[in-house]
Amino acid sequence: MEPLVQGAAGMITFPKGYIAGARELCSRYKVLCIADEVATGFGRTGRMFACEHEKVRPDIMCLAKGITGGTLPLAATLATDEVYSAFLGEVQECKTFYHGHTYTGNPVACAAACANIEIFRKERVVEKLQPKIQQLKARLRQLHKYAHVGQVRQCGFMAGIELVADRQTKKPYALQERIGHRVILEARKNSVIIRPLGDVIVLMPPLAIKPGELDRLCTVVFEAIRTVTGP
Repeated sequence: MEPLVQGAAGMITFPKGYIAGARELCSRYKVLCIADEVATGFGRTGRMFACEHEKVRPDIMCLAKGITGGTLPLAATLATDEVYSAFLGEVQECKTFYHGHTYTGNPVACAAACANIEIFRKERVVEKLQPKIQQLKARLRQLHKYAHVGQVRQCGFMAGIELVADRQTKKPYALQERIGHRVILEARKNSVIIRPLGDVIVLMPPLAIKPGELDRLCTVVFEAIRTVTGP
C-alpha cells in the first residue's frame, strides 16, 4: 500500500490509524506488509517516511523519486533482516533472488542520492518544511468557497483538489469535458506546470520551494480553476 496517500487513485488520504491497523493485520496473519513510499517518502508527508506518522515498520519498503531529489532516476528496496535472510544462502540452495536491471546501481544516480540524503540531514529539510505545509493548508482553505471544488485533500506537501460539476451533490463532470486538463492548460499560460489525475488537480511542490513561490503557485492554480469552472 501507499501509506497515508493513495496517489494515482486521485490523492486519496487515509483515515487516522489505517496503516497501523493494516500492519497489525499483516502481523496477525503472517502476511508481508509492503509500503510503497515512492511518492510519499523523503519528507513529502511531513515526516521522512509516511509510515513514521503511525510508528509502522513495514517488512519491505519501496523508495524512488525523492531519494535523489528528483535529479536522476533511482529506486531502492529496503527489507527487514527476516526477509533478507529468506533469500540468503549458498548457490546450491537456490535461494537467491536473481533479479536486476542493466542500469542497476548506477554510480552517478547513487552519488546524487547520497548527496541528497546528506542535505536532508545537514539542512534539516523535514523540520524546515513544516511552516510551508501550514502555509499550503491555509491557502487551500480558500477553495471552500469555490462552487466547483468538491473535496480538498492534503497530507503534508501533497494535495489534491477535486473538481465537480455540482458541489452540493458532488456530481462529477462528464469525461469529455476534461476539466482537469483544461485547468492545467490555463495555469500554463502563467508559467505554472502542474498535472491532473482526471478532474483532481495535483499539487506536489518541490520541498525547496520558497514561501513567495508557493503563494504564486496557489494563486495561479486557483485563478485557473475559477477561469475554467466559473465563480
